[in-house]
Amino acid sequence: MIRNVVTGFAPVIAILATCVSAFADCGSCEGGKGGACCGTKTVCQRQYVTEMKTVTCTEYKKETREKTYTVMKQVPRTEERTRTVTVCVPETRTKTVECTVNKQVMETKTCEYQVQVPYCEEVEQKYTVMVPVTEEKTRTYTVMVPYCEEVEQKYTVMVPVQEEKTCTYTVMVPVKEEKTCTYTVKVPYTEEVEETYTVMVPYTEKVEKTRTVQKRVPVTTTKTVKVCCGHWENQMVEMPSCGTDACGNPCPPKMCCKRVWVPEVKTKEVPCTTYECVTEEVPYTVCVTKCRQEERTRKVCVQKCREEERTRTYCVTKCVPEERTRTYCVTKCVPEERTCTVKVQKCRPEERTCTYCVTTCVPEERTCTVKVQKCRTETRTREYQVCKCVPETMTKEVSYTVMVPQEKEEKYTVTVCDCVPEEKTCTYEVCVPVQVTKEVPVKKCVTVQVEVPCDCCDKGCCCGGCDGCCDSGCKKGCRRKRCRRCCR
Repeated sequence: MIRNVVTGFAPVIAILATCVSAFADCGSCEGGKGGACCGTKTVCQRQYVTEMKTVTCTEYKKETREKTYTVMKQVPRTEERTRTVTVCVPETRTKTVECTVNKQVMETKTCEYQVQVPYCEEVEQKYTVMVPVTEEKTRTYTVMVPYCEEVEQKYTVMVPVQEEKTCTYTVMVPVKEEKTCTYTVKVPYTEEVEETYTVMVPYTEKVEKTRTVQKRVPVTTTKTVKVCCGHWENQMVEMPSCGTDACGNPCPPKMCCKRVWVPEVKTKEVPCTTYECVTEEVPYTVCVTKCRQEERTRKVCVQKCREEERTRTYCVTKCVPEERTRTYCVTKCVPEERTCTVKVQKCRPEERTCTYCVTTCVPEERTCTVKVQKCRTETRTREYQVCKCVPETMTKEVSYTVMVPQEKEEKYTVTVCDCVPEEKTCTYEVCVPVQVTKEVPVKKCVTVQVEVPCDCCDKGCCCGGCDGCCDSGCKKGCRRKRCRRCCR
């Protein structure tokens, strides 16, 4: 503020200084021998006078006001409803079943069979391995670092309120009862059968294959970038003249030096390195295990079943209805307004440097010993029992339980929430503009007449006019305007 005021009054001060110097030059002489004074002269000078000025300005005053708004409130109410429920009632029934039972007869037999006994044989094989070579590189990246800021928020919570209620319900109580029944069992027995089967005999074969390997190759390109730059320049500015001097002539204009910023945009070529992926086909040898089909014969034991009748005791559970009473809690929700502090996550950019590894694979040939599995045939003998079944028909009575559905009506209670409007009042502040009258100090420039002593020349004073200057014998090289005009 002070700097702006000083800058605004700088031209006026410069003009005043020029006028005062002109007045002093006009009253002085080229040189004096005697040093005597001719008298006094009246000079106009400018002075700044501070005056109080009445100004009307607008100020804002805080004013408290009230407003009314409507809130929808949920009021819970209990409602009784009726529904139809299907209940399954157990019912015991009896039926007669005919069944055939197989009785088992055991018989011992002997048979020969062939077994393929496996054995291992070591074989040397060559294979190619891609050995990884790791290289470290560094790059700079920008990370958005999160930081938390706490903000206060208002929220409405439905607070649960519990209420106890009593109801009567029917329970089916299970009652156990023992019963005996006869059942038919399928008893297994083994029978030897000759069958033909196919075996896949393995053999090893070398196969040449190729695989695709990717490498990252650096590629350098040139990128054009615009750079903003500039420089300061000193420019001479002509200040217009203001007012006249004591002799009535206009004051000469003043040249001022002004510093100006000259912007400039330059184009610059910057090298840029990028990485491209190059695909390469690499050959390698693999040992593949293949199989050929071979047909063989063997004796197989086939399991068959014969029916056999047995007796067992089992428990039958019957359900007897029983009426019970229970107490249960009904939860209702009441709205409640609360305030909480929430952390809001924001991010600020941060530049970081990381080192990463680039792995390149180099092929390397190695040798390994592989175990190949082979089989040899071996004949063995074994004894086995054959079970024969003799069928026998029997009749039995079986009890079974059937669930018969029955429909009945029951009453149940439901809690329903009704929306009821409710009016609330809140207070808020408003800034109201008010017109205020103030007295402000203002600086005013006033011209004042001052008497100054006048210096004399050796033969006369130049202030007496053009005639006096020339009559007093002014030198030809005098620089004053009036003297130049008259001495020509």
